[in-house]
Amino acid sequence: MRGCRSFTNFLVNYRDPRITPGPFHMNQDQTWTTHVGKQEITFKSGKLAEQAGAAITATAGETVVLATATIAPEAKEGLDYLPFLVDFEEKFYAAGKINGSRFIKREGRPSENAVLTSRLIDRPLRPLFPKTFRRDIQVIVTVLSLDNENDPDVLAINAASAALMKATGSPFKGPVGAVRVGRLDGQFVANPTKTEMLKSDLDLIVAGTRERIMMVEAGANEVADQDVFEAMKFALQSIQSCLETQEQMRSDNVVETSLEENVAAAALELVKSKYHSDIQAVSKNTNRNERDHELFVLKSKILEELEGEMKQIDIAQAVETLYLKSVRNNILADSHRSDGRGIEEVREISAEVGILPRPHGSSLFKRGLTQVLGIVTLGGPSEKQLVDTMDEEGSKRYMHHYNFPPYSTGEVSPMRGVGRREIGHGALAERALLPVIPSEEEFPYTIRVVSEVMSSDGSTSMGSTCASTLSLMDAGVPLKKPVSGIAMGLVTNEDASEFKVLTDLLGLEDFAGDMDFKITGTADGITAMQMDTKIAGLTMEIVEQTMKQAKVGRLHILEEMLKVLPEPRAELSKYAPKITSVKINPEKIGELIGPGGKTINKIIEECGGEEVTQIDIDDSGLVMITSTDQEMAKKAIASVEGITIDVEIGALYEAEIVDFVTTREGNEIGALAQILPGKVGMIHVSEMADGFVKKASDVVKIGQKVQVKVKDVDSARGRIALSIKAAGK
Repeated sequence: MRGCRSFTNFLVNYRDPRITPGPFHMNQDQTWTTHVGKQEITFKSGKLAEQAGAAITATAGETVVLATATIAPEAKEGLDYLPFLVDFEEKFYAAGKINGSRFIKREGRPSENAVLTSRLIDRPLRPLFPKTFRRDIQVIVTVLSLDNENDPDVLAINAASAALMKATGSPFKGPVGAVRVGRLDGQFVANPTKTEMLKSDLDLIVAGTRERIMMVEAGANEVADQDVFEAMKFALQSIQSCLETQEQMRSDNVVETSLEENVAAAALELVKSKYHSDIQAVSKNTNRNERDHELFVLKSKILEELEGEMKQIDIAQAVETLYLKSVRNNILADSHRSDGRGIEEVREISAEVGILPRPHGSSLFKRGLTQVLGIVTLGGPSEKQLVDTMDEEGSKRYMHHYNFPPYSTGEVSPMRGVGRREIGHGALAERALLPVIPSEEEFPYTIRVVSEVMSSDGSTSMGSTCASTLSLMDAGVPLKKPVSGIAMGLVTNEDASEFKVLTDLLGLEDFAGDMDFKITGTADGITAMQMDTKIAGLTMEIVEQTMKQAKVGRLHILEEMLKVLPEPRAELSKYAPKITSVKINPEKIGELIGPGGKTINKIIEECGGEEVTQIDIDDSGLVMITSTDQEMAKKAIASVEGITIDVEIGALYEAEIVDFVTTREGNEIGALAQILPGKVGMIHVSEMADGFVKKASDVVKIGQKVQVKVKDVDSARGRIALSIKAAGK
């Protein structure tokens, strides 16, 4: 079959359009327009991707994204999760760029930004599907055009939601609207341009429904907690017009109840009728090891006793569901947390710094069973990370990388590189510290922080934030202020009329609960936020309570951290490279570099090579020498100054005789003397002594150090006349 990947695939996906609209449907072109703030957003369908379940193009300015939503016709057997996949596709053609090496011009693996945007789209949409839905759902958002003023990320969330509203067979309980909020001159602005965002102290993305917030992602320059809360209220108001427009797109072909939901309900009722009290008793145990063992034994017993009545996977999922419901009920009814803590109580905190001998800074932050090792490496300006994506070119001098090995949860699984979750958690911790990282002028180092999760029991990203602060301070990085972070949880009843906000979210409470709300900041304000929910959104009452409670917990954690190391160390590690700056005349840069880099490479080679010494030159004339050997650093500085400093008439130098000047007849008429690296002048025999000198070698020897005075400089011809005789006068 032409156009199909295989005949089998065609048979599986084909549906007779006379009976049920399926993948092969033709839509008439439709257009919807709405406004969010000053930005006009246009949605269109029916023109592109006709075989997708639904396809929407969304346009803002000259930025255009295509969102497709496709749902498989059959459920997957044996799954215990919602098979929902979101991909955000950056295309360099969208920005009019050709990227890649000389040999490969195709887009490669997703950039970090693409991964983060995929997560950004996924997070507000996933909770609005039934948890028992087992048919594959795939949303692909492709950037077709990019104007570098209107960001595609927020537009992509709205387009994806709109596509799911139109997709055949979609059980999506949307719509979801999304907006970016900035603050310009003290006023909140909805969907500001990139140029406007350069002046904003807040970058807040909020996705939500009519009355509830589904997702939050924010970076801020120490913005007050109350101001951030007001910005979230403003965001919820701003998305209403977009929600109204999406309501007009809703398909009539939605799935209200699936077979999976019916099976799950039957299994749940069977297990509940026989083992409810046993499961509840296990959930009350506040000793984690005992509780986990008791649950394992009980689950094995239930599976054995109910074998043959239903599928084992359905029974196992019913046990897990009832156990998590029991954990929730304990919290909501009795404020009984799984580890016995109070609702607003932070787990016990301990921290150490300087625990690794060779890294430039290190720390170990522990909160309950969550334990994160933070390691800092300092490098020269040349070690910045180059960034070249669809919409960004440049470099990064501060990087945070997060690793989550399987042993951190006592599991066994293959190590297959960094996943989306690790990229997301690393980006959050990086964003949390970014506002307090010193400028390059204050601290010209490239900074890499790595968080190695040693043990995980909830909120390792916030543990990473705290460990990063301590390890950076241990490394002697002059942070403007220390940053701490905390994760907040939530348990609600069905209509959210009753709720409990949990300070310092535990791993089990994350699985059983309704929210994971992470907030980082200094003592003076918020630097980053990230919120995900598993329910149909948070009311503003819940958000307000969460932020108030989080501030108290965040400041408590910060206080405990500062007991270990109250301020950055005054000196860098002896193993860290040292950077020395030299300012030269920008017109001398070419002379310092030399033809094909010959001069600068020679200096580096003479000073230990690239492993010991690196030299970076800024267009302003700022030369930065990074070296792990101070003697080599001094030598490099002397070489740079020698090449770039202008020799002035009348200046005195200690010179070294390097050669003699001989005529064709063999007469020594003078000597060449190096006064600075790269600067050699001639001492004529008449300038060597007061009396008559027949030949230069009668007065000086090669390698001899002599005091000289500059008599004349011919810059055009590169000649310097020196005098020993005049130096003593």
